[in-house]
Amino acid sequence: MALRNNSIITEFILLGLSADHHIQILLFVLFLGIYLMTMMGNLMMLLVIRVDSYLHLPMYFFLSHLSFIDICLSSVIVPKMLENHLSQKKSISVEGCLAQVFFVFATGGTEACLLSVMAYDRYAAICYPLIYGQIMSKQMCGGLVWASWGLGFLDSLINIFLAWNLDFCEAHVMPHFSCELPSLFSLSCSDVSTNIAVMICSAILHALGTLLLIFFSYARIISTILSISSTTGRSQAFSTCSSHLTAVSFFYGSAFLCYLMPTLSSSLEFVFSMQYSVVTPLVNPLVYSLKNKEVKASLKRILQKGFIKAQITENRQRLNGKRDRIASK
Repeated sequence: MALRNNSIITEFILLGLSADHHIQILLFVLFLGIYLMTMMGNLMMLLVIRVDSYLHLPMYFFLSHLSFIDICLSSVIVPKMLENHLSQKKSISVEGCLAQVFFVFATGGTEACLLSVMAYDRYAAICYPLIYGQIMSKQMCGGLVWASWGLGFLDSLINIFLAWNLDFCEAHVMPHFSCELPSLFSLSCSDVSTNIAVMICSAILHALGTLLLIFFSYARIISTILSISSTTGRSQAFSTCSSHLTAVSFFYGSAFLCYLMPTLSSSLEFVFSMQYSVVTPLVNPLVYSLKNKEVKASLKRILQKGFIKAQITENRQRLNGKRDRIASK
């Protein structure tokens, strides 16, 4: 491998967010809490969608994959960041760094595609309600999800293949809390002009392709909603899109800025990276659970079923206890 033969260094040092030990402890507690809430929120969404038959619809099929992607994205970034907050030597191997870059790029790219697919789903539901079931068939939904994963991983493979051949000679300190492709380029002593060009082109194509689909879908959605005479009908149609628009704003507002502008200052890069890799996976399940009436109704049904089952079990135990006491007499 070119990396192993030509590179002088074998690991990078991730400086993280602060060099102060006390602040690092506070950050560890903060990000541990965020990570646990992210896992709980997204696992809850997966469980609710899986258990409740009322949510076995294309919209929630895509939402379950979005929750799974958010779990993956957060798990690629946060555990290593937590480890470094407690470690004296905040290091990561070159291979480990490239692997982290690969999975961040792959999951981020997949999420971008999936968000555009979810916009198309809302377009089909609002603009063609009578044939929505035919348009968004199980085969269609499965194909769109697999295409999203395929495009995300293909984009990541192209960029990581070029990055794998970079040489890292002297600079090995990365002023970041995780391995990001733009930060990696600044540490290389190779010519990275091709890498930067490919990264920007792939990000632009990925961004334009997905954003154009989202823009087209919502342009048609808004046109259809405005033609509805009933105010109640308009508000109901808009409410089905509000959660998705919030998720799109959080993700696109930070992820593509980070990769389309690799010359950002370190502080801005920190903010954008933190938003799409740590904050967005936490916000998505909150947005879809708090703003979605069907999800809230499903949570109530599941909790009520659990309460009823607990009551039945408790009553059975009481009856069995009475029978045992009567039999003993």
